[in-house]
Amino acid sequence: MPKKVDHEARRREISEALWRIASDRGLEGASLRDIAAEAGISLGRLQHYFRTKDEMLAFALRRIESLAQQRIRERIEALDEEPTPRIVLRACLMGMLPLDEQSRTGFLVGVAHFHRAVHDPSLRTGARDGIPELRDFFADQLRQAAERGEVRPGRDLGGEAMVLISLADGLSTYILLDVLTPEKAVQLLDMHLANLFDGEGRAVPCRS
Repeated sequence: MPKKVDHEARRREISEALWRIASDRGLEGASLRDIAAEAGISLGRLQHYFRTKDEMLAFALRRIESLAQQRIRERIEALDEEPTPRIVLRACLMGMLPLDEQSRTGFLVGVAHFHRAVHDPSLRTGARDGIPELRDFFADQLRQAAERGEVRPGRDLGGEAMVLISLADGLSTYILLDVLTPEKAVQLLDMHLANLFDGEGRAVPCRS
């Protein structure tokens, strides 16, 4: 009887080979043949699962984002305290920073996808589709915080949400370039959150 192949598991294995290359030497010069060799399969076998490098990158990025979301959920669920909007936002932003090997690799894969999307309109839509959803989620958390008196009323919550996303992206870049240590990046993130969550001058402590 022929051996049954778990195609989704094989696609994950190939994407993990891509992650290793991204982490070790970057993806820009890596070919499909390089990725197949890293995965321990033939080029023809790899192309059975992914026809192009862009298709593989998109799958790898979705997988990384899924794992990151799972880690964030687990971090929030493990808290002994109420997951206030500030705690939820901080957990999300911390999950976006390359603070360990797994999140560093995830950010590098995202950078590789971004670089290709800038020059390819067919990829650009997919690369930017998730941003409005994340912005709206962050803005909703800020709205709840404003209702609790933790964020000063009258702020542009959608604009503040985009600032948070941009802050995480910028800090991540500077971590990878060794401009900032991970510890300093987290300190700057907390400084911004302290300024944002001042309510009527009442800063709310947030433990690491």
